[in-house]
Amino acid sequence: MTDSAQTTGLLSEAQIDETADAIIEWQLPSGMIPWVPGGHADPWNHVEAAMALSAAGRITEAERAYDWLVGLQHDDGSWHQYYLADGVEQDKFDANVIAYIATGVWHHWLATGDRGFAETMYPVVEKAIDWVFALQQERGEILWARHADGTPWSFALLTGSSSMFHSTRSALALSRLIGNERTDWIERIQRLGDVLREQPEGAFAPKNRWAMDWYYPVLSGALRGDAARERLASRYDTFVMEGLGVRCVGDRPWVTTAETCECALAHLATGDRETAQYLFDTTWRLRAEGGRYWTGEVHPEEVNFPGDEQSTYSSAAVLLANDALAGRSTASHVFTEPEAL
Repeated sequence: MTDSAQTTGLLSEAQIDETADAIIEWQLPSGMIPWVPGGHADPWNHVEAAMALSAAGRITEAERAYDWLVGLQHDDGSWHQYYLADGVEQDKFDANVIAYIATGVWHHWLATGDRGFAETMYPVVEKAIDWVFALQQERGEILWARHADGTPWSFALLTGSSSMFHSTRSALALSRLIGNERTDWIERIQRLGDVLREQPEGAFAPKNRWAMDWYYPVLSGALRGDAARERLASRYDTFVMEGLGVRCVGDRPWVTTAETCECALAHLATGDRETAQYLFDTTWRLRAEGGRYWTGEVHPEEVNFPGDEQSTYSSAAVLLANDALAGRSTASHVFTEPEAL
């Protein structure tokens, strides 16, 4: 499954370059980074790829990716869920997808120290976060999405609200950097964090099959310390296939590169470097020729899925996890030191 005999350890500089080059090869002249050639892009995974390029030192290409988003942002701060090279594929508005620009811009600032970039992008982030908070409920959770006509969906997702917790905190940090602190966001962020920690009945649609609902409250920084460690331990055996990686859903033998790397980051955020490295090591079997990564693998057949897909977001997740473990860039702690926000 891999073009390398390596089975443990971190990426070398040459391997980082190879994977970054593979992402850039599929980036369109517009700056859009599709999942696969000819496929769609969504702003969340597009930002994830841009972050990976920043971490790898590919600043020009990362900023082209952000420019693409700036050009597509609606006046109200939103983006559609899926885009093709020549237009919109899915026209609903996903709150988590829209919020993630804040994490990306904060990460790019940490990676580059480019205050001009941060100042230029701040109005883009501010509009996006205001749009997101308009979907927040009194209890604190944020509804998943709006239909194309603006009608809100009726439920919130634990994974999405967790990711938005990190993104909104990144936006607040950015507002402080710029000198335009949005103090009105603070109480909203606090309520969001509270509902993520307490998870009262009815707050979130039940998605217990999905690994992301398991580890995202930790990855986002909502859960820390003993609570975070207890959560990761509680379903480790459900989602981790020993020596193979993290299942995307707990009742199927499908491991995925992205979930494995994110779960490694969550463990690293609790101080459990040993488990983080162990999980990262399982991604070596998913490294393909040219430094790309298979999206996933079915066991025991060892068949890649979906089909023969090697996705840019999978490569991006590896580069970000590797950066966190190596401490290579000045943004390497963005997911692993929640207190920094």
